[in-house]
Amino acid sequence: MTETASPGERDWAARIVEAEHTQGAAAAMPLAEQAIAAFPNSAELWNLAGNVRLHAGDADGAAAWFAQAMAREPRRLDFALNTAIAWSSARRYDAALGVLDPFEEQGRRSAVYCSTRATAERGAGRIHAAATWYDRALTLEPARKKALHGRARTALEAGEADAVGRFDRALAVDPGNAELWLGKAQALDAAGDRDGALAIAEQLADKVPTLIDNLRFCAQLRRDMGRADYAECFAAAARAAPADPTIPGAHVAWLAGLDRYAEAAEVAAAARARFDDEHFALLEAINRDAAGQHGPAGEILATLSLARGDLLVHAARHALRSGEPDRAIGYLDRLLESDPWDQQAWSLRMVLWRLCDDPRLPWLLGDGRLVRSVELARFGALAPSLAPLLDRLHDTSPFPLGQSLRGGTQTRGNLFDRRESALAALADAIRDTLETYRAGLPPADPTHPFLRYRDLPWRIGGSWSVRLQGGGDHHASHVHPQGVLSSALYLRVPAFAGAAGTRPGWLEIGRPPANLNVDLEPVSMIEPVEGAVALFPSYLFHGTRPFRDGDRLTVAFDVVVKDAGD
Repeated sequence: MTETASPGERDWAARIVEAEHTQGAAAAMPLAEQAIAAFPNSAELWNLAGNVRLHAGDADGAAAWFAQAMAREPRRLDFALNTAIAWSSARRYDAALGVLDPFEEQGRRSAVYCSTRATAERGAGRIHAAATWYDRALTLEPARKKALHGRARTALEAGEADAVGRFDRALAVDPGNAELWLGKAQALDAAGDRDGALAIAEQLADKVPTLIDNLRFCAQLRRDMGRADYAECFAAAARAAPADPTIPGAHVAWLAGLDRYAEAAEVAAAARARFDDEHFALLEAINRDAAGQHGPAGEILATLSLARGDLLVHAARHALRSGEPDRAIGYLDRLLESDPWDQQAWSLRMVLWRLCDDPRLPWLLGDGRLVRSVELARFGALAPSLAPLLDRLHDTSPFPLGQSLRGGTQTRGNLFDRRESALAALADAIRDTLETYRAGLPPADPTHPFLRYRDLPWRIGGSWSVRLQGGGDHHASHVHPQGVLSSALYLRVPAFAGAAGTRPGWLEIGRPPANLNVDLEPVSMIEPVEGAVALFPSYLFHGTRPFRDGDRLTVAFDVVVKDAGD
């Protein structure tokens, strides 16, 4: 408390601190609210109450209360830091940066400010800016744990050569941090030391079975190394921590990512019996449905409340698989009333509109102008350096689990977070190419699931490279529910990609996944041509045809928008 705080304010503060210490944050919350009611102009009490609310797990509410403290004493750096920490905890990173920006000159002298700023920059996707702020924090306070951890993470995400060493330095200060050990294992794997990575991952799985990211990583490593017991780490963790429902939940998702739907359904059924949780009932229904067990799936879905959007989309998918399109349309209409821009709902709505020859279909497809291939800006200058760089990354990249690939490899993390200058130049060229594509679109339409974003600021979200080999590698049909616009940039294509007839290796737009039990041809097909960027709305189902010989090297990315005007 400040020198000007009244005895009454100090007494409230002491009672709040004591209550949180002895009974927990939830018990201290009513006292914090009473204190604010008694002293509504006390910046210190608003700040203290914000801390209690943050400790109770309400990051958005905490940010609002910290903002009240800032409104009363706007020059206090500690209040700004608390507000930014709360916004970052709520994943509102741009809001956190907006709070921190006015304090930058003062904050450069504070390790806490620099570390907090770095965390917000990293969350906002500005990895290189985050690394700079972490470095400044460590210059001011070399043993600062959070900054050491954050800087090691940014080194891994940016593909820096010293990532393993940075995790070692962080572990020297914080040796009991399981997340740091996982990071070191991931850095070893990225550096090509898969045996060393697996040794750490397996020890972590034994000691900290509830660390879900490590279970996924351990299973990935085992599978990549040809181990037949690659899924055992989930089962062992569930035995070690039987009260933790997140372990079987992750196990179900991992099996489903490998199209092992029947096994995933059995894991979900066992968890459903153990936890009596509707969430596992839904997971069991989803996976039984995907495995072709439509009768049992329907029986489970009938027992669940269909008020939630995630239930409605799966109920619609089940109705479609069961040959009941009218019922599927009803579910989707209910979902889109409450969440009008749900990408998965629009992907299914398009399938249903095609089945019933709905006259709105041309509108949804933008009269043919939404799916196009555009030449990459400056491709001739970029091409010589890109393929060798990406091939080097693919040589130590895994087969990604839980995604659309059926064979091949995918680069780790966000490709454009890496520091190689060739990738930065490619990202700039893609931004220019996107503007060429945008210029050819129909006018903005606030009722359209893609054209509503036409004139908003676009930015590149996730980015990655895929290398497919001949002999059957392909992408299964899928959508990108987190994107607005999706893509495929062709850097190397099989020599026979342009062959007539079966069109091997071509990109199919609009063909539903096989397990939807709907036999529809693509609405469009794009020939893979070196230097071309295929662009299409993210809600459109898309996949590729397998090819026999050679390989295909692509870069893919999703376009996202910061503000859809909602």
